[in-house]
Amino acid sequence: MSDIILIEALIYLLAAVTAVPIARRFGLGSVLGYLIAGIIIAPLLHHIGSDTDDLQHFAEFGVVMMLFLVGLELEPDRLWGMRHRLLGLGGLQILISTVLLMGIAMIFGFAWQTALAIGLILAPSSTAIALQTLTEKGLLKSTGGQGGFSILLFQDVAVIPMLTLIPLLAIPDLIGHSSEGAHESGSILSNYPVWMQVILTFGAIAAIYLVGKYLTRPVFRFIARAKIREIFTAAALTIVISISVLMGLVGLSAALGTFLAGVVLASSEYRHELQADIEPFKGLLLGLFFITVGAGIDFGLLAKTPLLIVGLVIGILLIKGAVIWAVASLFNIKGQDRWLMALGLAQAGEFAFVLLSVAGPAHVLPNETLKTLSLVVALTMVLTPLLFLAYEKLIENKKVEENKREADEIDDEGDVIIAGQGRFGQVVNRVLLAKGIKSVVLDHESTQIERLRPFGIKAFFGDPTRIDLLHAAGLMKAKTLVVAIDNPQQAVKLVEIARKERPDLHIVARARDRTNVYQLYQAGADDIVREMFDSSIRAARYTLQSLGMERTKAIRTGQHFVKQDRKALRMLAEVWDPEIHISANPAYVEMARQINTDIGRAMEGLDVEMDDEDASKKLRTSDKKSKP
Repeated sequence: MSDIILIEALIYLLAAVTAVPIARRFGLGSVLGYLIAGIIIAPLLHHIGSDTDDLQHFAEFGVVMMLFLVGLELEPDRLWGMRHRLLGLGGLQILISTVLLMGIAMIFGFAWQTALAIGLILAPSSTAIALQTLTEKGLLKSTGGQGGFSILLFQDVAVIPMLTLIPLLAIPDLIGHSSEGAHESGSILSNYPVWMQVILTFGAIAAIYLVGKYLTRPVFRFIARAKIREIFTAAALTIVISISVLMGLVGLSAALGTFLAGVVLASSEYRHELQADIEPFKGLLLGLFFITVGAGIDFGLLAKTPLLIVGLVIGILLIKGAVIWAVASLFNIKGQDRWLMALGLAQAGEFAFVLLSVAGPAHVLPNETLKTLSLVVALTMVLTPLLFLAYEKLIENKKVEENKREADEIDDEGDVIIAGQGRFGQVVNRVLLAKGIKSVVLDHESTQIERLRPFGIKAFFGDPTRIDLLHAAGLMKAKTLVVAIDNPQQAVKLVEIARKERPDLHIVARARDRTNVYQLYQAGADDIVREMFDSSIRAARYTLQSLGMERTKAIRTGQHFVKQDRKALRMLAEVWDPEIHISANPAYVEMARQINTDIGRAMEGLDVEMDDEDASKKLRTSDKKSKP
């Protein structure tokens, strides 16, 4: 038995480490890579007798962990601020999708009870796939991403009343014909009166809140004193597993319980430690979940009724996508964000498998319908990463169309050329305008230019890296070029072009990080400004003042550190090699260590200097007072 488990583990791991990097390499995303891996290894798993259904239930724990981590990112105040979207977007989506899907099922001849169950099962989307893909592609914090998250969160809550409602839809004709693989609910409340079930359910939720609010901090503080990392990891897993067990005992969603616990712990000082400990387990289990979904696809059933299955899959995607599109429009979500929500949440979700496992033994769905719906749900999930790719293609095509607009004819010149009018370039331009200094502004985003015109800021549309546009903007006469574009590669290219054309031009460039600083330095920039550096120095100064340091000393400390850091950057830029990773560059590593030591000594020297100045000042004051 142990040999079979090891063989299964080896198969899953080999499939993941092979398929996922290949899928990412071709821009398909990790989720689709896991699903493809599952489809490929399914015959091998069947040959050795592996039960993917049981493993899938275990892998669903990855969804639970994911929602715990999502909860850690949401403080209660922020969650309360989302209440209108949660109820509005999520509520309308569930209601309209359920009604439409129920109506279509009734048209196909199902009884209203079965049709309602089908609508409830198919209405929720896949939290695992949608959230994972939104996070992976950096879209979660966009307007569409936040709208989609609101819908997903409401759906996870809505699964609870669905689990209660579906058994009440039993059809007498199906009694005695239980589905294969049926299992009874694990709730310990089923034999209690309804009023007691309600009290105990709310009691479980209250217990999660109270424990998270008042007990976890002293427990984590006690564990942290032991300074054993694996014990802290064990404690984090204990929290998630305990809540899952408690929710299961009272018949609630484990995902909802862990999400609430995450929200309660969002303001804890141990939040980041919890995230770091849970993240690896979440990633592995989610990957395993996606592999089991792929491996569980019944291609035999698909081959028997291909037109029916394909029709159902396309129909569900179209109906749910249209509903989400309409609901997003009602909440004034427009354009690309509306597309993101419609395409990203059109699939059926992993909770459909949970609801199907309840509908079978509750005599709500016949066996053939259960099998068909399971296959349809899995296929909609498999197609979701492709829908995200379609979304990306749509956005790229829109940008291509936008960039086909002819560049503006530049009829102005100034002492300064500013390339880029985002947040960074706008501030630079405002300071120059306040001092009466004329600048020529270039930007490749037409929408950005249109936003600036009502404020009287004249800007020209065009690619700043085009040499003809730079010349038209007065490159040969300008005194300074400000490179404020947010694309690091484009910024380096612009600096190289400008330096080649005007060796004497002063170039001020925006950098995203230290690596970008080195690239810009080698390209020929004179002054390089890291996006977050100055604001971080100011924050450090405020921190020193809050600890009791005088304001003038805090300012001098910050200025001294900036001076030392700039000196260090120039030295490191000389030994930085773009072809070698920093950690594999011995000259860079050695110099970085020496510089850190030197900066520490320099800061200590500054402290001594400031203390000496204070002592001298006190002595002078004392001498003045002692004179008759």
